[in-house]
Amino acid sequence: MRLMLLSVMSWLIKLTTPLFSLYTLSFSGRDLILIAGGFFLLFKGTLELHERLEGKTRASTGPRVYASFGVIVTQIIALDAIFSLDSIITAVGMVDHLPVMFAAVIIAMAVMLVASKPLTNFVNQHPTVVVLCLGFLLMIGFSLLAEGFGFKVPKGYLYAAIGFSVMIEIFNQIARHSIKRTEATRPMRERTAEGILRMLGKRPPDEAHMENPNQQAEQPVVFEDEERYMVSGVLTLADRSIHSIMTPRADISWINIEDDINKIRDEIINTPHTFFPICRGALDEIIGVGRARDLIADILTEGRINVKKLRKPLVVPESINILTLIQTLKESRGQLVVITDEFGAIEGLVTPMDVFEAIAGEFPDEDETPDIVELGEGRWMIDGAADLRHLEQILNIDGLYDDNEETATLAGYLLRQFDRLAEPGDVFELEHGPIKTVFKVVALDGRRIGQVSVEQYREKNPEELLDI
Repeated sequence: MRLMLLSVMSWLIKLTTPLFSLYTLSFSGRDLILIAGGFFLLFKGTLELHERLEGKTRASTGPRVYASFGVIVTQIIALDAIFSLDSIITAVGMVDHLPVMFAAVIIAMAVMLVASKPLTNFVNQHPTVVVLCLGFLLMIGFSLLAEGFGFKVPKGYLYAAIGFSVMIEIFNQIARHSIKRTEATRPMRERTAEGILRMLGKRPPDEAHMENPNQQAEQPVVFEDEERYMVSGVLTLADRSIHSIMTPRADISWINIEDDINKIRDEIINTPHTFFPICRGALDEIIGVGRARDLIADILTEGRINVKKLRKPLVVPESINILTLIQTLKESRGQLVVITDEFGAIEGLVTPMDVFEAIAGEFPDEDETPDIVELGEGRWMIDGAADLRHLEQILNIDGLYDDNEETATLAGYLLRQFDRLAEPGDVFELEHGPIKTVFKVVALDGRRIGQVSVEQYREKNPEELLDI
């Protein structure tokens, strides 16, 4: 059928005798066929592009009606004849010699018959290829239209444009394949979390650097900052290390059973904690865990702490997964869990409140001050023990926390940057896009970084400096 249509079309193209004239243009049968074919390709290509880009949803209602076999075969033949026109007209628009057209049509049909399934799968997986081919149809239709009006378009231009576009599309497909292969090496949980965070408004660092902060402020906010922080905390919880959520050894409030009973009572009353590790002489010599009210009751009734009533301490290694730790906390009925290193020394402890703070942010006790205090727009006073992940959210900075490093606090991050013990007045500057963040060590707590002032401001680019 296609070869017959091609033969008829090639015969009609030879009708070069002028039929009528319009102003300075004369039109022959060949010109009219080229104009009609060009309009056909432009019309069909535009409709197909619209359907591809806009999308169509077809819904059928009512009972299905099935046609007879003869009607179906007739429809197939008619549709094939109609939809063959575009390939025939395309062949006429690209090639001048009939044998070459015949060979192209036969080879194309053979490829379609042999490789219809792989071609269908390839087209479905790479929709940009379809859009590219429809662009070729539009280009060929325009060339036929121009030729019908007497403007000869050399075929070499079409070949060069099509070849260049195909080469660019090949590079595009190779790049997409490389990106997918790179993405596949990342953990599924990380990719899912990043995708959800992107929908919630938290952009990757490269995108955030490329965009103008003023334009960002004009975008509608889907989630408030607190909501986004909480969702981010939930999605990243499983990837965090124990060190990032536990109370470090230096900040643990514990009871030395060898101390004077009055001193023990005062410490329990003045420290707003529900549970206390009970130790003998040193923190590493833990003998149990006591509830504050039970300890006070023992002191009032017996004048001492009844060791037999203490709960057995739950001790886990620092390498434990956070999800496993949460399950341990559930089984402990609200009791604290002690974290030890590979040598058995106590590194810290974790309570259910620590896990909740990792998700929802800090909830300081009565005897504590918040780790992050906002002093004004773009200015903060931050404790050295502040969690890096929470700090990333507050400062809107990515990359402070590194999964490959063991540091989980601001003090650890700065020590890693200084590569030495810090001193008051030490400054570290971090540039991320047009924003500069300056960390300045204000005070030390022993050898540990105690307080850090943070100032964040936007640097002026050269164009703004010229305007000034």
